[in-house]
Amino acid sequence: MFDAAIRDDFPTLSREVKPGVPLIYLDSAATSQKPNAVIDAMTDYYRRYNSNVHRGIHTLSEEATAGYEGARLKIARFINAPSEAEVIFTRHTTEAINLVAWTWGLENLGPGAVLLSTQMEHHANLVPWQMLAARTGATLRYVPVTPDGMLDQEAYTRLLNEENVRLVAFSHMSNVLGSIQPVKAMVAAAHAAGAVVLVDGAQGVPHLPVDVQALDADFYAFSAHKMLGPTGIGVLYGKRALLEAMPPFMGGGDMIKKVTLEGTTYNELPWKFEAGTPAIAEAIGLGAAVDYLEGLGMQAVHAHEQAITSYALERLAEVPFVEIVGPPTAEQRGGVAAMLVDGVHPHDVSQLLDGYGIAIRAGKHCAHPIHDVLEIQPTARASFYIYTVPEEIDALVEGLYKVKDFFG
Repeated sequence: MFDAAIRDDFPTLSREVKPGVPLIYLDSAATSQKPNAVIDAMTDYYRRYNSNVHRGIHTLSEEATAGYEGARLKIARFINAPSEAEVIFTRHTTEAINLVAWTWGLENLGPGAVLLSTQMEHHANLVPWQMLAARTGATLRYVPVTPDGMLDQEAYTRLLNEENVRLVAFSHMSNVLGSIQPVKAMVAAAHAAGAVVLVDGAQGVPHLPVDVQALDADFYAFSAHKMLGPTGIGVLYGKRALLEAMPPFMGGGDMIKKVTLEGTTYNELPWKFEAGTPAIAEAIGLGAAVDYLEGLGMQAVHAHEQAITSYALERLAEVPFVEIVGPPTAEQRGGVAAMLVDGVHPHDVSQLLDGYGIAIRAGKHCAHPIHDVLEIQPTARASFYIYTVPEEIDALVEGLYKVKDFFG
């Protein structure tokens, strides 16, 4: 596990949420805290070389362009993309998935085609496909989830063989169950059936070593704010041949080569999909987050998360009135523990824990269907990251006992 000194890099972690009550942040699956390196990089851009990118030939614009495009290069290296041209900046994972739905999807799907998603998806990887199916006449099918919170691989294979599946979309890691999917094997099976694959990596890239070439996914989407970076920027990786064949997502400045009143010639990749002034400071901040994570090493990040998750599962198993949803071992899951607290609504759990400085998430976590499928109520979700220490898990357990005592 990482030394607790790593926490000194994250200024928010040192605050008190009320006098004498230090913050215990267990909501990293919703958004991670930001290290000084990210905050400083963004502040430096605004203080020293704030300017628009690509369009200017003056010093500030050139420096801003170098910072923005330099971040793209860092991300390509981080996920082992073959080329930085295959790294598209979006606002977040949600926009990246919608980009694929409304460009590749509208061009390639119609009546008789099947979209295959899963029962455990975040709404960002579900609602766009429902909308696309309604628009194109395609059919949407779902891979079921086993009682222990994993995808049913036998059912997945059967659906690929029995249906005319043109697109498969699934999450690398569930934001509710924590379950980590066998992405490489699932992609290979989909390709064998003639399908294109999109992986929602919002919970994957922050916590796991990701090599898009080894996984062979056609599209892979993720957000900066869950991986120590700022809000307001995300990434879509796509294979060059697919991206080049897709029409632009939005029209405007910078996604063009030439515009006349009679028509437009579109820009090259990746700028064809980046209309308008981009999130420059945010890209630079994301680049700094990548630098920070690479400094730690993603194998070490994953090892820390497995260790802290294993400890959390052990401690929470000692609490008789708490049930953890999802796979039973840390080897099968990421740093998420969605809890059912007997007799107490998760909103009450969260509110009372906040009084002790403990920040968790409560509700259905933008994944309503999996709660319905498993026939469970909304959950109280604790989630962990590189700065989570065992003492915070101990405080969570102690806080849960106080919550239960309060409600008798």
